[in-house]
Amino acid sequence: MDEFVRSKLTEWGLSQWIEKFKEEEIGKKSLYCLRDQEINELIPRLGPRAIFKEKLTALKKDQEEAAEGTSDKGKRKMDPPDMSSKCQSPPSKQRRLHSEKILLSRMKHIMDSISHRLPKENATRLNEFLKIKISELETDKRELVGVFGKTGAGKSSLINAIIGEKKLLPSGSVGACTSVMIKVEANVHSSKYEAEIEFMTREEWKDELWSMIQYIGDNTDQERDKDEDYHEIVEKLSALYGEEWENKSTENLMDNKYFREIPEFLIPKKKILTCETAEELSAKCVKYIRGDSKDGADKNIKRWYWPLVKCVTVRVPQNDLLQHVTLVDLPGNGDRNKSRDKMWKELVGSCSTVWIVTETNRAASEKEAWDILENASSLMGNGGECQRIHFICTKTDVIDDLDDQSAADVPVRILRRNMQVKEEMIKEFNKLNTVKKQFSDECFKVFTVSSYEFLKKKCLEPDDTEIPKLLNFLQNLNDCHSETLNYVSGAHGILSLMQGTKTMPCQLVADKKAAVCRHLEEEIRNELDEVRKSMEEANKTFEKCLTEGVKKSKSSCEEVLGSIIHPRKPGRGFHRTLKCIVENNGIHKKKKGKPTNLNAKLSSPLTDSIDEEFRKTFPNEGKSGPYHGVINKFSLGTEELIQQNKDVELQLMFLKTEEEKLKTKLNRTIRQRKKMIYNSLTDTIEESMEKCYKKAADFRGEGTLKRMRETLMNHVHDEKYRMFERAKDVMLHHLNMLKEEILQELKKTLMESMELSLRTDDYSIPDVSRELEMVKTHYHELTNSQDQ
Repeated sequence: MDEFVRSKLTEWGLSQWIEKFKEEEIGKKSLYCLRDQEINELIPRLGPRAIFKEKLTALKKDQEEAAEGTSDKGKRKMDPPDMSSKCQSPPSKQRRLHSEKILLSRMKHIMDSISHRLPKENATRLNEFLKIKISELETDKRELVGVFGKTGAGKSSLINAIIGEKKLLPSGSVGACTSVMIKVEANVHSSKYEAEIEFMTREEWKDELWSMIQYIGDNTDQERDKDEDYHEIVEKLSALYGEEWENKSTENLMDNKYFREIPEFLIPKKKILTCETAEELSAKCVKYIRGDSKDGADKNIKRWYWPLVKCVTVRVPQNDLLQHVTLVDLPGNGDRNKSRDKMWKELVGSCSTVWIVTETNRAASEKEAWDILENASSLMGNGGECQRIHFICTKTDVIDDLDDQSAADVPVRILRRNMQVKEEMIKEFNKLNTVKKQFSDECFKVFTVSSYEFLKKKCLEPDDTEIPKLLNFLQNLNDCHSETLNYVSGAHGILSLMQGTKTMPCQLVADKKAAVCRHLEEEIRNELDEVRKSMEEANKTFEKCLTEGVKKSKSSCEEVLGSIIHPRKPGRGFHRTLKCIVENNGIHKKKKGKPTNLNAKLSSPLTDSIDEEFRKTFPNEGKSGPYHGVINKFSLGTEELIQQNKDVELQLMFLKTEEEKLKTKLNRTIRQRKKMIYNSLTDTIEESMEKCYKKAADFRGEGTLKRMRETLMNHVHDEKYRMFERAKDVMLHHLNMLKEEILQELKKTLMESMELSLRTDDYSIPDVSRELEMVKTHYHELTNSQDQ
């Protein structure tokens, strides 16, 4: 039996049949030749046999398509032969990744088997501890790449080209736009194309519906032509209800008859669409993701459901590139719907990389693209975890004033223009002071791409389209090497502990263990003191910065508020804009243009006061880690102890791996919490303004604009000596809570690990000496390959 069959059975969740296949000497070649009768004999149980047959059929189909080199039925669209080599990793790296994938599968099988061998009855504390540790080995490390861009910039075409699926995401005319968030990732559970549609709740839609109906009722006929908000609302209502929404109440429009085709919305639960081909899935999804429900729309679609959708997750089968990477197609400004906007903020804050897509011919001067970056920069930077900003300039194959004489020079002209565009983009980036407070120059890169040329290869070489550069970037993000190494390292530690408990007791070893424990307890105290000191120093610095920020906020808040409620050019419909602001807790998001966030404006002196220090303390970039590297520097000196205490080497090896895992976990915790801590300043201001917004939103009739303005101004004047101090106190409280949590987690985890490894003997633990030697060998191979 070869490794191919073993890995496939493990991947398909059929590892319990490995021994049977081994006995019958089933190899890769014979696997493809199995007939129904033979499969029945190998797997007599109906359930597992059905799974095996489906998986084997899909595997055979993939092999046939790969042999043909192309498929016209919508399965994986293969790159032209002369292009595929440009898009792949070097053969040596591919072989390494493939072997590590098999190794990871084997290690999971071994550890699963060991977990089942641990005693189930009369389980000891160590037994339970080991089961938990084994279950924690497997982690889904997923990198999010956010893709922004205005309608028609080529986002969908770019994503399709990147993942090798020409017809997965629909790309339409300038009038057609993606209206919901779309996540694209690998389908690791099935060989089919899948879409998971998440709807907002009935209550969320009812609230938005009421708000839209109210807005339309307050709008006069003379004002409607130039009111973008009005037209956006009409588009949304017409998509879902056709013309039936006019002159109907919110209650009428919530009737179940409008949602018969989507019972999942009423339950509520997620709707799953499953298809054999990318093209078929795209056609089924369009009514849930597109905002082109009028001109150029599919006339067969009677009702469009995108107004009700929060997010669509599209899963692509057999796509190695997306195993640990998710591409997220995001609207540039979030959404006026609160639930969708909350999800948008969470996704933007979770992106490790952001791609901003714009057309090459006006990239540097494209206001909307730069606005997207400026508006979301604090969410991505201090309020997020973004490490890289990539401007993707698309449609590089489009050249103006092309005539017959110059056609031969097209490649040269394109490449020269691309270089010029990159230089202009870097100059523009350097002008963005707001963004540069959040990101260094090293974070910013420009790619000039042509999805069309990458697929058609008419005048540019594949490398010149720069799609291969993006592919290589994603492949590096997706690299499973760290996943395999982390798993094997953790398994090495657990098996070391298990085998260490089998050591026969003697007074010499007992004395050695006691001495090592005393030394480790001292080390833990000393290292905890270092962590505490660093975190407290950081908190004092933040307190000093925030004190200055509070002073500036108190002196400038009324002027800041005045600039928003008394703009220089308010326009005829400004009372409706202000109404939208107060109805949405200080935030007004348009389909186009910069959003208005009154809370962020009021809290800006506070955030400005800490931005630089916050970025140093919680860096998204580099390897030093939070709090000036104090977590990463934390060490109990186990390596040196191992050299000095060979009798307890196995137990110390476990402690070493536990220490590394714990530091990784704490860094992840801090990364998540720091987002909430940074955003707490604006969130606290929003809470302080909430009553005022509600009061202003209730005004109707003549004089509404004047009363809204007075209400806002009076509230800020009365509250300015309290709300900014409160925002400061809330943030400092969160920072102190984080400090206490980190210190407690460090102490509790390490003391428990030390107690169970050095002060506990448990002879019920199975012998794992053979597995330990195997894992140790693989561990050293992986660490050596990482150093090369």
